[in-house]
Amino acid sequence: MFTGIVEELGTVRSRQGARLRIGAIVVLDDIELGASIAVNGVCLTVVGWDAAEGWWDADVVDETYSRSALGALAAGHRVNLERPLRLSDRLGGHLVQGHVDGIGEIVVPGPALEVRTDPALLRYVVEKGSITVDGVSLTVVTARDDGFTVAVIPHTMEVTTLGRKGPGDQVNLEVDITAKYVERLLSWKDA
Repeated sequence: MFTGIVEELGTVRSRQGARLRIGAIVVLDDIELGASIAVNGVCLTVVGWDAAEGWWDADVVDETYSRSALGALAAGHRVNLERPLRLSDRLGGHLVQGHVDGIGEIVVPGPALEVRTDPALLRYVVEKGSITVDGVSLTVVTARDDGFTVAVIPHTMEVTTLGRKGPGDQVNLEVDITAKYVERLLSWKDA
């Protein structure tokens, strides 16, 4: 589980087949083999690293590349990084799984960020509800028929990729898991 509070902007160093190498410093602090790190909101597993040289590797399967905006990453791209939540940590954002529900497209860049996405996903998007955009926990301002808006504060614009993205750029979206569970429970039919 994550919080959607980005700890560091990393840089894609290379992408060779399934292997993705990310340059970082902060998230390497207590890194270990098999650890999880969210990259633009996608939970990836650490398979190698060199803290002295400032990088870590993950193997990304085709399914993840095709269901997220990670497929568009190339060397030099900046990415939002977050280590998983510890049970003793403060929950600064909201509970985030790192499992992308869909891809959105930026219509209007931040700070008045407008994102267009699949209408099927929008049933989980409500005014003043939480949504994760590229791993950043945000509060929905307006839910629309074809997307939503969020207000991005200057600090978040500065320390995340949201301040570097413009119209047409893709973003990973994760809706609040609670809404999906409630929907499932309410639609459950007795066998």
